Amino acid sequence: MIGDLRIGISGWRYAPWRGVFYPRGLTHKRELEYASRQLPTIEINGSFYSLQTPRRYASWRDATPDDFVFAVKAPQYITHRLRLKNIDAALANFLASGVLELRGKLGPILWQFPPQLPYLHERFEAFFAQLPRDTGAASEIATRNTLAPERASVEIDRRRALRHAVEIRHPSFADPAFIALLRRYRIALVVADTAGKWPLLEDLTADFVYLRLHGDRELYVSGYDDKALSRWARRIRAWRAGRQVADAHRASPRDGRARSHRDVYVYFDNDVKVRAPFDAQTLMRKLGAL
Repeated sequence: MIGDLRIGISGWRYAPWRGVFYPRGLTHKRELEYASRQLPTIEINGSFYSLQTPRRYASWRDATPDDFVFAVKAPQYITHRLRLKNIDAALANFLASGVLELRGKLGPILWQFPPQLPYLHERFEAFFAQLPRDTGAASEIATRNTLAPERASVEIDRRRALRHAVEIRHPSFADPAFIALLRRYRIALVVADTAGKWPLLEDLTADFVYLRLHGDRELYVSGYDDKALSRWARRIRAWRAGRQVADAHRASPRDGRARSHRDVYVYFDNDVKVRAPFDAQTLMRKLGAL
């Protein structure tokens, strides 16, 4: 048995993609519709910069195929500005802003932390304990929002499990205690390839793996050649089968819980030179997913 595999892109609205990835003449309004039929998952990253609206999330849900999945990047207001302190209202507002309108298309929630934020055990443990583990719990938190009524959506169609992944950028997170904390709360540590700028850790901490490929030589710019994509394909095959790779970059000497399989989500964020969607499709072909 192997885990589910989703390979996609981070965001979809990029002017340089028009006429290259997107066909000439395609209206901007239909870009998500087109991209979601070329790839099975996309990260919503506008949610990182500002709260979106229920109407917008519902439109994204309706524009995509039935089996499509979104990852949602959580607000930088929580991770970068508040730095996880006094986040009750901000978390409620995020969860009420329309995220639950994605329904069955809601995949992992991505929490990216700034390079200036080190590992603070008590703060991260309190944060992890606060995160909802299913849409029912998320709805309950969302009811405490301070948004205008027309900008809030707290109802769910049914209870579904929620997954969380964290992307770190400070070297202090290369700590066995942090890995143990992630495993305790079943939160995935993002495997982030950042052209060597920030830590690359591959400790397996949950029942899924979340991989972000920002460029292997130049951040956000360089594409992945055949050799690099083949290397990632080998790693993904092992992770999907529940195994760890022998040469993994690890912060902890201890293995995580043994699993028969893990789901894998992969997002290319090397968008500047229009490499992301094509690299994603090439990796899908290598793994027999296209």
